[in-house]
Amino acid sequence: MKAKYFFLFLICFVSSMTYAQIGGEDEVYLNGGGELIQPKFQGGGLEKFQEFVKEHFDYTKVKKAGSMLASFTIETDGSVKKVKILKMIDVDSGLELMRVLNLSPKWEPAKRAGKPVSIEIKYPMNFKHQ
Repeated sequence: MKAKYFFLFLICFVSSMTYAQIGGEDEVYLNGGGELIQPKFQGGGLEKFQEFVKEHFDYTKVKKAGSMLASFTIETDGSVKKVKILKMIDVDSGLELMRVLNLSPKWEPAKRAGKPVSIEIKYPMNFKHQ
C-alpha cells in the first residue's frame, strides 16, 4: 500500500517539476512562438554595428594580419553582455575588440512572438597586412 502512495507522490512531483521548467521565455519557443525578428542597432542591423566598431576601434593595436572572432549577448533590455573573444590575433588586438564591444550602446532586442528575447551574436573581424 505504501508503495502505491510513494509511486503516486513520485508521479505528481516529477510532473510538477517538468511544468516549472517550461515557464517564462522558454515557453515562447515551445508554443511555436513565431518568427525570430533579429535585433537592430541604431535603426540598422549588423552592418550598422560594424560602422560603430570601425569608428571606435584603435587599429594601431593590430600588429599583423589575421582574423578575430568575438561573441556577445544582446539581452532582452538591449544591453550587450557576456562579451568573449573566441579567437584573437594577439592580446592587444583582442583586448581592443573587447573594449569596443563593451562600449556598445543598447540595441533594440530580438523578438519572438512580440516578446524581447536575448540572443548571442558571433562577430568576426579580419585584418589585412598594412
